[in-house]
Amino acid sequence: MKRLTALLCGCLLSVQVMAADKVELLLDWFINPDHGALIVAQQKGYFTEQGLEVNLVEPADPSMPPKLVAAGKADMAITYQPQLHVMVDQALPLTRVGTLVATPLNSLVVLADGPVKTLADLKGKKVGYSVGGYEEALMRAMLAQHGLTLDDIEMVNVNWSLSPSLITGQVDAVIGAYRNFELNQMELEGHPGRAFYIEEEGVPAYDELVLVINNKDRGDNRHARIISAIEKATQYIVNHPDAAWQAFVSYKPDELNTELNRRAWADTLSRFALRPAALDAARYQRLGAFMQAQGLTSSNPPVADYAIVP
Repeated sequence: MKRLTALLCGCLLSVQVMAADKVELLLDWFINPDHGALIVAQQKGYFTEQGLEVNLVEPADPSMPPKLVAAGKADMAITYQPQLHVMVDQALPLTRVGTLVATPLNSLVVLADGPVKTLADLKGKKVGYSVGGYEEALMRAMLAQHGLTLDDIEMVNVNWSLSPSLITGQVDAVIGAYRNFELNQMELEGHPGRAFYIEEEGVPAYDELVLVINNKDRGDNRHARIISAIEKATQYIVNHPDAAWQAFVSYKPDELNTELNRRAWADTLSRFALRPAALDAARYQRLGAFMQAQGLTSSNPPVADYAIVP
């Protein structure tokens, strides 16, 4: 009887393992504290509890994940709410199903001991950027709050070398700097920075990192289960930040356990979406209107067209 029971239990376990639904989730960048809820969900077994086998993929090209989902070549991707509006405007079949980071991380950063004390001081100065179009629109909106236009500054494409270009004096400010990373990186290098927060300077608040699926998969319950696991992970992070940090770095100890990541982790804790499935439709409409007014999109469609509205 004991042998039979053991055999039955073994068979049941095998069936459960075989029955796990696989999901390929493409990240927006290399793994970092912004992905904390995903990594903790993986390491704490919360995806497994939902009957899921989630493969987290770091992209070779950060611009490709949502496009691959739109093409039906991946199940889910992380992208940014502003980019979601642009891609929907381009008729990509994408639907937002959840949020990882619920506040903007983007900011304009200057040297703390530099000449720029207010945005009005940018007149005649050089501003570095990495991504054209959207970051120029941000600068246009922010400068307008201080009676300036893009003609009053010089925009310099520094590729992804934001902090170094600022520290070396190539530019006087950089837009597109993440407040939880660049500021810590500059502090560690002995060149403290100061951030101007875009949502305090004329840009509507938005979700920084969102999860998207292909429109055809709106009825797939795997995605709701992923969001449930992420919510449980977020609760664990908030309740046990130190233990959650240990779970996070255990994913790739040699790569993740750094002082920069440790500091970024602390600065990101308050920005994780406590209710990742929740959606503020009015907030999405406000950013959509901003994107349209800045000429980044041609329209501002109903939120239900590109998001699951609870």
